[in-house]
Amino acid sequence: MRILGIDPGLRTLGWGVIESHGSRLSHVANGLCKSDGDDLGERLLSLYNQIVEVIAEHHPDQAAIEQTFVNKDGAGTLKLGQARGVALLTLAQAGLPVGEYAPNRVKKTVVGVGHAEKEQVLHMVKLQLPGCKPKGADAADALAIAICHSYYGAAPQARVKEVRA
Repeated sequence: MRILGIDPGLRTLGWGVIESHGSRLSHVANGLCKSDGDDLGERLLSLYNQIVEVIAEHHPDQAAIEQTFVNKDGAGTLKLGQARGVALLTLAQAGLPVGEYAPNRVKKTVVGVGHAEKEQVLHMVKLQLPGCKPKGADAADALAIAICHSYYGAAPQARVKEVRA
């Protein structure tokens, strides 16, 4: 089972692809999608195009994405939600089943503590995926989301693809 994990963000969206063979996990690839453009629409389109490229290159069977949590910055939360929406749309358009996980659940699964620091997540991702070199904290988080999905949601499911006329 090949799983694409996504850590949504408007400026930087992290992604990571792992292979799951039962309880054995291996790293396939990871990276960062940086949004380009002067206005929100252009930035969201940039993220969409980059996620489409990741899916086309790595052919995941399933995907997982982090749920949005609301913080004190309402405008920032809305922008994050829009980036997350674009990621969900792109995954659905590709016909991928998607698992959604709260940040604390991802951290609890990978580190063992629900309020772990980013450095702890990075360390445990490297331990669970030997040879993995995340391209940044957001990529490490995306790999952690994929690992979480491999434990909780990676049951084989029927794939539905969009048919274009």
